Amino acid sequence: MLQSEPKKVALIVGAGDHLGSAIAKRFAKEGYHIVATRRRGDLETLHADINALGGSASTFHSDARDEEQVISLIKMIETDIGPIHAAIFNVGGNVRFNIADTSAQVYRKVWEMCAFAGFLIGREVSNAMLNRKQGTILFTGASASLRGNSGFAAFSGGKHALRALAQSMARELGPQGIHIAHIIVDGLIENRSTEALFPDLVASKAEGGIIQPDQLAETYWQLHKQPRTAWTFEQDIRPYAETW
Repeated sequence: MLQSEPKKVALIVGAGDHLGSAIAKRFAKEGYHIVATRRRGDLETLHADINALGGSASTFHSDARDEEQVISLIKMIETDIGPIHAAIFNVGGNVRFNIADTSAQVYRKVWEMCAFAGFLIGREVSNAMLNRKQGTILFTGASASLRGNSGFAAFSGGKHALRALAQSMARELGPQGIHIAHIIVDGLIENRSTEALFPDLVASKAEGGIIQPDQLAETYWQLHKQPRTAWTFEQDIRPYAETW
């Protein structure tokens, strides 16, 4: 009996209800087996949505800040599910505090979520990919990756660090066949939190004034599919009305 080829896996770390789920579903449409993780929260809905698309998925609650959990997760995927062809690091951490009100605990936690977790995922996934000399690792950035705005010292520090990590990895691993890219999301993504904080933007949806998760997810897919002769490192995305 011929042994079937292992599944191509797309790992989504930070598979939240909006962008993370949209990315997962976009890759599932292309036949990738989705491994979707988040620290806590609902994963059953995403699993059901992918099944409804005719795709397949495995979902896990896992803390990307915990080195042992990350090592175990990647080893389990590579051993029991299939080779990771694409990994998307989509962990958030956006908080707003005046500098005087930013505790050491808050600053450390945001750095761990944005930067340290990205390092752990990037290290473990790239080690697996190097054996095959191919693969894609995509990091979700933000406006805070490029500029530190008032009230966002913790978030900006973490996102700056994540961008630097991505740059270093791209320069080191690109020549070895691993595509590293950093996506700067310069604008608000439609979700429940955005609608609560910026209700005026709900009205702008019909006019294209807010980023739609499904449309943004297309960027991640296209970056993954780029030929190695024309790789993008950094892609910035914003709605047409965004000032920048």
